[in-house]
Order: sequence, then structure tokens, then C-alpha cells
Amino acid sequence: MKINLTTLGCPKNIVDSEILLGGLVGSGVDIVEKPEEAETIILNTCGFIQGAKEESIEAILEAVEMKKHGSCQRVFITGCLSQRYHSELIAEIPEVDGFYGNRDMVRILKGLLNELDLRRELLGERTLTTPRHYAYLKISEGCENPCTFCAIPGIRGKFRSRALEALLEEAHMLASKGVQELIVIAQDSTIYGQDLYGKARIVPLLDELSQMEEFKWIRLLYTFPAHFSDDLIEIISEKKRLINYVDMPIQHISDRMLKRMARKVSRADIERIIDRLRANAAGVTLRTTLIVGFPGETEDDCQELADFLGQAQFERLGLFAYSREEDTPAYHFPDQIPEHVKHERLAELTDIQNAISLQLNQELVGTTQEVLVDAFDPIKNTYVGRTSRDCPEIDGCVHLRDTVGVGSFHDVRITNCFDYDLEGELIR
Repeated sequence: MKINLTTLGCPKNIVDSEILLGGLVGSGVDIVEKPEEAETIILNTCGFIQGAKEESIEAILEAVEMKKHGSCQRVFITGCLSQRYHSELIAEIPEVDGFYGNRDMVRILKGLLNELDLRRELLGERTLTTPRHYAYLKISEGCENPCTFCAIPGIRGKFRSRALEALLEEAHMLASKGVQELIVIAQDSTIYGQDLYGKARIVPLLDELSQMEEFKWIRLLYTFPAHFSDDLIEIISEKKRLINYVDMPIQHISDRMLKRMARKVSRADIERIIDRLRANAAGVTLRTTLIVGFPGETEDDCQELADFLGQAQFERLGLFAYSREEDTPAYHFPDQIPEHVKHERLAELTDIQNAISLQLNQELVGTTQEVLVDAFDPIKNTYVGRTSRDCPEIDGCVHLRDTVGVGSFHDVRITNCFDYDLEGELIR
């Protein structure tokens, strides 16, 4: 049986797909890369914001067309969109053979194996879909933060940490597969373990992981500013393998907006964390995300955010126009911002960050950077790599004309830069 599994959305969905693939591969099926070659198509969807939902719906409709006119015989849908809109999808797209959510990958895999008439014991395998030199370690499921704009708690359920011993066992498995960059993910990684052990255990977990010599880089994503401890700052600054890259979505800086978003922090709290990271973690790269056009945002709020961008000088930034999501408190806020205003403000902040990013990249020209090579780009005829400042898929990259091996580390002299990407040459 030929099966194609396509993943949409965030790294947490990637891990879920890898668990599904591990079970399917162990059942003796043939996993194919192109959906048009498959007898069965499985789509792991995203349902977080409007753009992601539209992309997922389009992919479902394309799969249904392949079922009507191609070799595909069955289509199954899983993931956040299916979890969030299960009943609506069944009613609107009856051509799909089965809809599954995202809260129990073992149960979902059992259901798929049964639907496909495949019988086997589940051994907890995981088949990596990332390049073999990096992988994600998902340390918890769900979220209980009260952010008024976010639908994730309703989609993924309550916060549930995985046992520390199980995570270390999985990390050793990933290391045995040749993984050199371990990327730690969760909806809120800073409170990992609080539900299991009565207090956050993210620092002991990172301490244990950083002792595994097989990993050259360990990267921590999805930290929450309201839960960012001094102990976390300390271990980031001390551990060599735990790279000085901090992903901390702040979403806004105006105290009024932070309160309306229910972020549980103030501007002063955020600035204190940033100042301590800059002071203690040498050369730290700060990545954050911001939402513009949240209900009630005034011109003064947006100007405060713009001024703060110039002050903070974030090395990496994701900017988003507010997406009004049903089943969230902010959906019912009366003072919604018109779409054209949202996008005007988004463009203004994007211009500010583009200039900051270009300036920071210009400062790297002529320096030597350690680069991990991810892939070959046949269109640009370059090898594409990253410095430790860059997370795969979301940050910039370094283009190399030299012939190098994928998954290898190299010292590279930076020769040119753009707003977000760099060009370099090997130091021989």
C-alpha cells in the first residue's frame, strides 16, 4: 500500500506526523513523497489562524480531487483543523474517509491502522521527516495560558507534560539516529513539568540534555515571558551545547494591550528579561513574535510598539496581523480593528524590522561564523546552511557556493548580506 502523509503547520505537528509515520512504516507500507502517487493520503492539518485554516482546507480539497480522478482510494485528515472543526468537516466534505484530531497520537494511529486493515503492535517508533541532523523533542502537549487571542487551549487541550525519563530516552534515540541539533518544543516550554512534579522542571531537563555529547546544538523554543525564570537565564548562559538563542513571543509591549491579551506580564517585566539575557548570555539571539491590530489597539499603542522595536533590536522577529478566531475571548471584543488598518500597521513595523535586520547582518560581513549545512538549493545552485542564530524553517540562512556535505558544520567567512539571508565562503 502506497501512503503519502503531508504535514501542515508548526513543529509540534511535525512530531505528531513522525509518530504516525513510525507506526505506518512498521506495518510494511510504502511511504511515497508525492500525493498523486499514493493510494492513501493522510493530511495533518493546522487550524490555528485564518491563513492556516485556508491552506488546510485547500489541501483537503486537492486530496479529494485526487481521490475522484487519480489513483488515490482513501483520504484521512488529522491535526488541529480536524480537532477544531470535526463535525463541520464531516458535514461539508463527506468524501473524506475519516477525520481524526490531534490529542492522542497512539489512538489516532490505531484508528488509521484499523481503517487500512493493518494489524500490528505499537512499539512507539518515530520516523524523522526532518533532515537527519536535526529533530524536534516535544516535551508537553496542550496549553492553559489564558491569552484572549489564542485558540490553542481549545484545540490541543490542557497542558500535559511528558515524563522526564521518557524525554531523555527519546533524546538518546534521536542522538543514535545522528541528530546533532535538538530543538525542544512545547506550547509553553517554561512551565514544563509543573503538572507532573509540582514545579517547573525545564532547567533540570535542559541540564540533562546538555550532558549528551552527541548533540552539538540544543535550541529551546516557545518560552513564555510570564514564566521566564532567572534559573533559565542562568543555564542558557552557562551550558555550551544550549545555544544562546531565546525564542520568547511577547506579542505586544503596551501595558494596555498586554492586559487585554491576558499575557500576565507588563512592559517592565519583558524589559527586565531582555536586559538580563543581554547581560548574562553573551551574544544572545532574541527571537519574538508580535501581533498588530489587536482589538482596541490605538495609534499610540502601535507607536509605542514601533519605538520599542528600535530600542530592543531583536535579531529575529515574526510579525502578524491579528486574526479574529472564534471560540476565543477576543473574538467578542467590540472594538475590532479594520483589516486595512491592521495591514498598514503591519507594513510599518515590517519596514522597521527589515532595516534592523539588515544592519545586524551587515555587522556580520567579514566575520567567521560556524554554519550547519541543511540542504542543496538546485534553483540558486547553492548549499543552504544556518548559523546558531537561525532556527530551521523560520529564520534566515547562509548560502554557500562551495561543495559541502549536508549535515556538516563548517567555519564560513560571511561575504555578503541581505535583509535576512547571508552569503559566505568556506575557510579552507
